[in-house]
Amino acid sequence: MIGFAERDFAVYDFIRYQLKDAESADFQFPVEYMFKNVPKDLYGTDADPVTVTLGEMDRHGIAQGLIGCDGEVSQRALRAHPDRFIASANVDPNDVMGEVRKLRRQHDEFDIRAVGTFPAGCVPQVPIDDPKFYPIYSTCCELDIPIFVCAGVPGPRLPMGPQVVERIDRVMYDFPELTLVTRHGCEPWEALIVKLMLKWPCLHYATSAFAPKHYPQAIVDYANTRGSDKIIYAGYFPMGLSLDRIFSDMPGVGFNDDVWPKFLRGNAARILKVD
Repeated sequence: MIGFAERDFAVYDFIRYQLKDAESADFQFPVEYMFKNVPKDLYGTDADPVTVTLGEMDRHGIAQGLIGCDGEVSQRALRAHPDRFIASANVDPNDVMGEVRKLRRQHDEFDIRAVGTFPAGCVPQVPIDDPKFYPIYSTCCELDIPIFVCAGVPGPRLPMGPQVVERIDRVMYDFPELTLVTRHGCEPWEALIVKLMLKWPCLHYATSAFAPKHYPQAIVDYANTRGSDKIIYAGYFPMGLSLDRIFSDMPGVGFNDDVWPKFLRGNAARILKVD
C-alpha cells in the first residue's frame, strides 16, 4: 500500500465530509491524532509526486508498489512505470452496478490485480457482509483478483460497526474461493482474525497503517507458526508513515528467518500474480 503526495490532502475529503467532532475539522490527515511525524512536507511542493515516491522506493529497496488507478497522477505512474507500480481499483458499493462496471473497465485498461475498499468510509457506510458488497465479491472471483478490505476499529472518527471482524466469517462462507486480505489491523479483534485465517484458506492479513513496532503480537506469533503464507507487508506512505519510520522499525519485528521473504514479497507476489 503506497501512494503519492498530490499537492494537498484533498484526497481525504470524502472522509472529512463525514466527521463530526471539532478536533477532526483541524486535521489535514483524518487520523492525524494517531500518528507522529506524518510526512506533510511532501505535500504542496512543486516536486513531481511520482518521482518523489520512486525515489523513496529506491532508497528502501522497494521493487514494486500497489497503487490505486483513479486520478491523473496514479494513471500516469502506471503507464510510465509498469515495472514499478501495480494497479488496484477502489470501490464504494453504494453504486452497485456502477462499481462492477468500473472494475471490469479498469481491469481491461490498467490490468488491475486487486480491489480495495473502506467499509466505514463509504458514503453511506456499507458493512463488510452487506448484500451491496456481494456483486463486488462475485466480480473479484470471476476476475480472479483479491480484495483488500479495511477491518477493525477505523482510524477516522467514524462508527466501527461496518468493520467488525466477525462480519468476515459470513463473507468467506459465501465466497470460499474469494481471496480477501484485511487492511489496517483488525484491532481489537486480532485473535479473532487469526482464528478466521486458520479456518478460511483464502483469508489473509496485511500490515497497512501500522509502524512495525506496533504490529499485533498475535499476528507475529501466527506468522511464526502456521501463518507464514498469510501475513503480507503493506505500508502507509505517504498517508501517515514515512518509509524511514517503517524500515527503521522493521528489524525489531520478531519474525523467524523463514517468514521474512514471504512477508516482504512472496505472499503479495503470489496473490497479485506478479512474476
